[in-house]
Amino acid sequence: MLAFLGRRCLIAIPTIILISIFVFGLQKLLPGDPVLVMAGEERDPELIALLREKYRLNDPIPVQYAAWVGNIVQGDLGISLRTQQPVTALIAEKLPVTVQLAVMALIIALVIGIPAGVLSAYKKGTWIDWVANVVALSGLSVPNFWLGIMMILLVSVQLGWLPASGYVPLSEDPGQSIRTMLMPAFVLGTALAATLMRHTRSAMLGVLQSDYVRTARAKGMGEGTVLVKHALRNALVPIVTVTTLLFGELLAGAVLTEQIFTIPGFGKLVVDAVFNRDYAVVQGVVLCTGVAFIFLNILADATQRVLNPRMRQE
Repeated sequence: MLAFLGRRCLIAIPTIILISIFVFGLQKLLPGDPVLVMAGEERDPELIALLREKYRLNDPIPVQYAAWVGNIVQGDLGISLRTQQPVTALIAEKLPVTVQLAVMALIIALVIGIPAGVLSAYKKGTWIDWVANVVALSGLSVPNFWLGIMMILLVSVQLGWLPASGYVPLSEDPGQSIRTMLMPAFVLGTALAATLMRHTRSAMLGVLQSDYVRTARAKGMGEGTVLVKHALRNALVPIVTVTTLLFGELLAGAVLTEQIFTIPGFGKLVVDAVFNRDYAVVQGVVLCTGVAFIFLNILADATQRVLNPRMRQE
C-alpha cells in the first residue's frame, strides 16, 4: 500500500504543476487591472507605479510565475491585494466553514442516496423503483439556487423553523451552527443523493445477479443479510469512489449555495476575490482546491484497494 501511495503521489506532482500553470495563466486573462482598483478613484500615477513595483506586476509573466511558485514552496500563497492579509490566513479562516457544509451535505446524501439505491435495485421494475428514479431525476434537474430560495421562503419566512442565512462557528455554538447550516447542506445533499442513488442502484443490480448472492439465498439467508452483508458490501467499491469525488466537488462547487445563504466559506471568498481583481486570493483558493481534489482521488484509489482484495493482489 505504501508503494502504491508513493507512486500515486509522484504521478500527482506533474499534475499539480500543470494546475499551477493553468491557474496562474488563466488568472492573467481576466479583464481589468487590480492595481487600478487598489489605487482608488484618483488613480495617482505615482501610486500606481509603486503598487506595480511592490507586487512585481512589471516583471515578465514567466518571472512572476517563478516567483509565485517559489513562494508557494515556502508556504506563502501571497498577500491579498484588497485586505492586505496573507492568503494562507484567509484560506485557514474560510476552509473550515466549507468543510463543515460539505460534510453535512455528504451525510445527508449518504443517508438518502444509498438506502434509496439499494431499495430501487432490490425492487427493480416495481413502482418503488419508478418513484426512486423519478425523485433522483428531479434531484439532478432542480437547480440548487432555486431550491435554496424556495426553502428560505418556506422553512424560514413562512414556518420560521430555521435561520434564513448567516453562520455561527461550530466551536462557538454547536447547536446554532448546525441549525444555520442545515438548509444549505440539505440543498447540496439532495443533488448528491440523486447521484449516489443512481450509482448505488447500478452497482447493486450487477451484484444481485452474481453467483455468490444466489448461493447465499440458496443457503436460506434472510434477504436483509443478503442485501447488506453480501450485495452492498461488494457494491461499495464504486460507491466509495463516487462519494470521495463528490466530496471534492462540494469543496469546489458550493459557490451559489454559499452566496444564497450568506455563508462565509470558500465560495464566497473566491467570488469576492474575482470581483475585486484580487489575483493572489483567486490563485490560492483555486490551487488549494485543485490539490485537494487530486489527493481525494488518491484517497479514493487507496480505499478501493482496501475494500477489494483482488486489487491489493494486483
